Amino acid sequence: MSEERFDGDGWQVDERCTNCDVARQLAPGLIGEVDGRSVVLRQPRGQRELRQLQAAAHACPTRSIRPPDGRLDAASDPFPMALDDTVLLCGHNSAHTAGANSYLLRRPDGSAMMVDTPRWSTSLAARYEALGPVTDVLLTHRDHAAHGRRYADRLGARLWIHEGDLDAAPNADRVLRGSEPAEIAEGVTAFPLPGHTRGSVLYLADERYCFSGDSFYWSRTTADIEVADSVTWYSISELAASLARTAGRLRFEWLLPGHGDRRQLPADEMSRRLLRLATRTQELQPRPVDFTAVRW
Repeated sequence: MSEERFDGDGWQVDERCTNCDVARQLAPGLIGEVDGRSVVLRQPRGQRELRQLQAAAHACPTRSIRPPDGRLDAASDPFPMALDDTVLLCGHNSAHTAGANSYLLRRPDGSAMMVDTPRWSTSLAARYEALGPVTDVLLTHRDHAAHGRRYADRLGARLWIHEGDLDAAPNADRVLRGSEPAEIAEGVTAFPLPGHTRGSVLYLADERYCFSGDSFYWSRTTADIEVADSVTWYSISELAASLARTAGRLRFEWLLPGHGDRRQLPADEMSRRLLRLATRTQELQPRPVDFTAVRW
């Protein structure tokens, strides 16, 4: 990378950074990856870029993004942040869910579903309560289960997980089983996708939104949909089989992963890219887990 880290007074990333990519998603061009961690590439120019850095700071799971005076103002917190009129990004990513993104999916009746969870706090839970009833907390897999029960209990919601990862949420209210898709609410279908973990699931909503968990994501490096084959805990061959079985049944415009970037494209283009991903994944071989090899 040609840019150099800013070393004077101003916004900084401290040594607690775990290279989770969250800040780079929210402040592209301002925060980048250098030597396996995020760094501030340059200081913000104008209010729009300042707001991007503030969003990155409030989302960072290790609170590593620091403003010039070292104190992050709660008034600058933009979360939950609307991605469009139906989906909100929760922010406040949790170190206990590997820094995963989480989302609120609004439904036509005024309720919402939470897909994975932000870090737990009563004040954050109160924000979601204030937006209207949350009926369900949908867990995509075991790595993101840490706060599911607490949010479900506080919000009066049903907690969902697949039987393959049930030991991570043994008190779930709804357990998905087998490998066939299941409609869990009007317009919302769960597709079991074993691979990243045995119980990985993606949730498809309104033939527009795909909450893919850690099964696949948008890579800025390749400008395409990718699997994180270097961080596949269960089986890359099972993931390949899952994609082969499922890719042709998915239609969506928004790719909304737990890790990696988000992307909106026309549904036909997403379908073509996903089918090509299924073919590429068939050629992958098992490899040791290596977080440094993820192509963000």
